This record gives sequence, C-alpha cells and structure tokens, in this order.
Amino acid sequence: MTAMAAASTEPAGDLLVATGCTKRFGGLIAVSDIDFTIPRGSIVSLIGPNGAGKTTFFNMITGLYVPTEGRITFDGADITGDKPHEVVRVGIARTFQNIRLFGNMSAESNVLVGLHHRLKGRWFGAILRPRSIIREEEEAHARAMELLDLVGLGSRKDTLARNLPYGDQRRLEIARALATEPKLLLLDEPTAGMNPEETRRLTEFVRELRARLGLTVLLIEHDMKVVMGISDRVTVLDHGEKIAEGSPAEVRADPRVVEAYLGRGAAGEG
Repeated sequence: MTAMAAASTEPAGDLLVATGCTKRFGGLIAVSDIDFTIPRGSIVSLIGPNGAGKTTFFNMITGLYVPTEGRITFDGADITGDKPHEVVRVGIARTFQNIRLFGNMSAESNVLVGLHHRLKGRWFGAILRPRSIIREEEEAHARAMELLDLVGLGSRKDTLARNLPYGDQRRLEIARALATEPKLLLLDEPTAGMNPEETRRLTEFVRELRARLGLTVLLIEHDMKVVMGISDRVTVLDHGEKIAEGSPAEVRADPRVVEAYLGRGAAGEG
C-alpha cells in the first residue's frame, strides 16, 4: 500500500506500544518508565515543558536512541534497538524541530531522497541503465511530483529548498517523510516559528493527511491551541515522567498539567 492509498483496510488497535521505556545518560534519567500507546489512525500529542523528555522519547521510537530499559513494538513487531533506517523501513517517518532539508537541492530532489530506500536499483544499474532502472526512475519522479502536489508545492518543484518560505519548507519536509510511505508520522514542533495563519494552514493540513491517507500521527507541539484543536489524545511528560494522559479536555483540566505546563490561569481559559 502506498502513502497515497487510504488505510481503511488496516486492522484496528494500537499501532505502537511502548512499555516501561527508560533512557539514562550516565546519571541523568531523561525518560523514566514510560508506558505509551498510539491507537491506529489517531492523532496523539506529546506535550510538556522544556527538558521533559519529549524529544528523547521521539528519538527512542525512531532508533536514534536505544532504550536503557523497556520495549517498543510497532504494528506487532518488536523494534526496540532497531537502527533508524530499519525503523523507516517498517513504516515510521519523522520531521525535526529544526528543519533538516538539503538547502542547495530542489524541492523535487529533496523528496526523491525520501524515496531512495524504496528503490530497487543499485550502482551497477545506474551505470548500465537497463530499461527497468529507467522505468523506476520515471516512476520515482512521478511519485515525487504527486507528493509535492499533495503538500501544495507542485509548482515549486525546481526551487531550491533554502529559497522556499518557512511554511513551505515545513511542508516539503513532510513530503519527504511521506515519500518513505509511513504508517506513523512523527512531527516534532511542526508549527514552530510560524505565524498564526501558517499555523492554521498546517494544522488543517495534518488533519487532511490523516483523513486522506489514513495516517497515524504523533506530534510534539508547544502551541496549545494546536494541541487542543487537533488531538484525539494528549500525553504529558514532566521531568521524564508521564504525569497525565487523556482527551484534550481531560488533560487541560488536570491540576498537575496546569501546574507543570499550562500555567495556573490556563484551566480557566475558554
């Protein structure tokens, strides 16, 4: 199934399950004994103050860090300790808080990078250029354009990534992640640095991705309007521990969350 095909035929249940996950860096416990699930087809937000362990947890899911303790399963398979390229292969893709595009490459070329691990051709095929390699390259370019059209950048395919407006760079990074054909898309601070209108458009775009592609989404986000407006469930970390979890309304009303993250006045806001 490609990323453009809806996943309505996928079985229900939890797509990702983390059990007892802990990450230590020497004497520092960055994440402590976290149990965490992501229901298939949901949008789940992970929130908490700076230093709460959110990005560390992301990095354990995506293979950048190996949990010191605990287990992570994805789509029924144990991925604990898998390398990043292995995690991508099973269907997990991510973006980063600090955009990591290839600035001197075109928008299309950036998406082609995301498609690379799905291609079957090898170096000798690139030299000999058999018909199968030519056809695969043509299909890759067509697929890249399909994804650029999806994120609204089809007309900017030849623009260098560094010359795109900030919001478009965010969309391009998402297109590159989608090129890996993920089942689970992890977005790290997707609206960071955006103005209110850019934030609104990206929030609507994430909803569209879930509806159109059947994606499951996990995001780290500090903009509470985004979190409360888009999430099916919110999990809150503080000092590496899970302190609350539930619907946006439940989390917003939790006094531990108000104290640790939202601020004392947040619970009374409309």
